[in-house]
Amino acid sequence: QVQLVESGGGLVQAGGSLSVSCAASGGAVSSYSMGWFRQAPGKQREFVARISKITGSTYYADSVKGRFTISRDYAKNTVYLHMNSLKPEDTAVYYCAADSSMGVRTTPITYDWWGQGTQVTVSS
Repeated sequence: QVQLVESGGGLVQAGGSLSVSCAASGGAVSSYSMGWFRQAPGKQREFVARISKITGSTYYADSVKGRFTISRDYAKNTVYLHMNSLKPEDTAVYYCAADSSMGVRTTPITYDWWGQGTQVTVSS
């Protein structure tokens, strides 16, 4: 069973950049498709990005396409979300998640393992 720990959240001004990390233990990120979700206060958890196992195909929510990039480092067993041109509406707790399937998966219920989340706050 893989354990996921996010880090790197913080406060950033609008237009700035920030990267969050998801370190995996108990399993290799190469064995899983990895996703990033976010949840703002009073809102449902929403899909942000995904990188599929084996193929490395990436998928993004329309709201972040062109601004965010998901990547993985097998040597560090870590997945990253690089965020550019941040907006106040990107403010949320960002969660890393993993599942064993391939292809696009955008709903939280399809992921089996979750991290505890890291707060990202974008000031205007």
